[in-house]
Amino acid sequence: MAITLDAQLLEILACPSPDHAPLRPGAPGDPEADALTCTECGRVYPVRDGIPVLLLDEATLPGESGNSDADSA
Repeated sequence: MAITLDAQLLEILACPSPDHAPLRPGAPGDPEADALTCTECGRVYPVRDGIPVLLLDEATLPGESGNSDADSA
C-alpha cells in the first residue's frame, strides 16, 4: 500500500541524520511500501498509520533486512 502524505509535509520532512537530506516515498526495492527513504544516506523510515516514524533507531540502513529482533535476547 502506497503512503499518502500531504505534498507540503513531504517537502519539509528531512532525514534526522546529520545529512538532513530530503525524503522520498517508498523503499528502494518497493516504491509502494509504507516508508520514506532518505535521498542521501538511504535509510528507510517506516510510516505507521499514516505517521512517519523519523527515529534513527527505527530506520533500516541500506542492505539490512529490517529484522531488529536480534538484540532482544
